[in-house]
Amino acid sequence: MSTAVALSSSLKHNLALGIRFPQNPSFYRRNGPKVSTFRTFTVAMAASNTTPLEICVKASVSTPNKLGDCPFCQRVLLTMEEKHLPYEMKLVDLSNKPEWFLQISPEGKVPVVKFDEKWVPDSDVIAQSLEEKYPNPPLVTPQEKALVGSKIFSTFIGFLKSKDPSGGTEQALLDELSSFNDFIKENGPFINGEKISAADLSLAPKLYHLEIALGHYKKWSIPDTLPYTKSYMKRIFSMDSFMKTRASPEDVIAGWRPKVMG
Repeated sequence: MSTAVALSSSLKHNLALGIRFPQNPSFYRRNGPKVSTFRTFTVAMAASNTTPLEICVKASVSTPNKLGDCPFCQRVLLTMEEKHLPYEMKLVDLSNKPEWFLQISPEGKVPVVKFDEKWVPDSDVIAQSLEEKYPNPPLVTPQEKALVGSKIFSTFIGFLKSKDPSGGTEQALLDELSSFNDFIKENGPFINGEKISAADLSLAPKLYHLEIALGHYKKWSIPDTLPYTKSYMKRIFSMDSFMKTRASPEDVIAGWRPKVMG
């Protein structure tokens, strides 16, 4: 089974407390016409008894042994990071899914997380399970704010795919971004005020994809008339947890190419 291990930010301070990496890490290979090799690090957690959560995520198409461009995978990884949970990533080549992964996820979708010996799919379900099993720090978004910005992603995709400049898709996206701008102006800096919450962790990876894909394929960027939306993105994109779990721009561009060219 191909694996690559990622440590949550909660373990950074443990580096001085006894985390050791083996001198000769093991290498694992999976059978099949296309063989991928991943390095696995064995980690001794000096200050935590929490067993790392196993999570299957999309592998990069541009760089070996790196996380790919799935915003739903990043949402779950961000949740783990913000809850200071250790985790182990299993990078999956979605263009050549190995048999072990299809046994875990028959539909071949990521992310999938292992809870109590059971593999659980769907980022919504996973995020809720993480909140229930690891309630501190809390990331619950109040119900009245849970859907803030929820239409941005679909309107972004509509604009990205559109070949008709007068089709109204750009304006639909601008309307959603404008509404979000107004909300953050009155309620920010995050959706639930001063503290980041689950709604932010769901929306932020999608805004990251929006920024990169529209910049590349449409030469389009969020206008300066939406300063609160732009500052929101800058604030979250600069967080350690986000920088650690984000995909490379090259992977984001490659991931959206079929939508644009199809």
